[in-house]
Amino acid sequence: MKIKRIITWMLTIIFLWVVTGNAKEIGPLKPSEKDKCPVCGMFVYKYPDWVAEIIFIDGSMAFFDGAKDLFRYYLDLKKYRPGKNKKDIAAVYVTEYYDMKMIDARKSFFVMGSDVYGPMGHELIPMAMEEDARTFMKDHKGKRILRFREITPKQIEKLD
Repeated sequence: MKIKRIITWMLTIIFLWVVTGNAKEIGPLKPSEKDKCPVCGMFVYKYPDWVAEIIFIDGSMAFFDGAKDLFRYYLDLKKYRPGKNKKDIAAVYVTEYYDMKMIDARKSFFVMGSDVYGPMGHELIPMAMEEDARTFMKDHKGKRILRFREITPKQIEKLD
């Protein structure tokens, strides 16, 4: 009985550690040659400059070939990941356009409507800094800068 209590206690501690945001330490991760975008079916590793990912609290993840498909998935979890909801997400990463490093998508700036194309055509261009987003928007005819929480399905549709 004592061992059962110890195991339960340890699992509770691990669960709380993950839920409180420490799961970010497990990411970002790199896609393997087998990882496909769950939205379009493309092999993600072929587009390292555009990789995006969602990591769930339970350790499962999904890789994408760009921010646009990441948002399609994120905004319609019922369709793409039945049984999961936004509360199940531990971390969301996108590849920053200028330095090509994975950054926290929830803190990022996204330029919409630019003349830069990703693997799936028109794309949301992720930036870590607002100043870089403004410069990019001016240099590449962007239409708008959006924060993570401002992106809607209608805005994603406009990119098609």
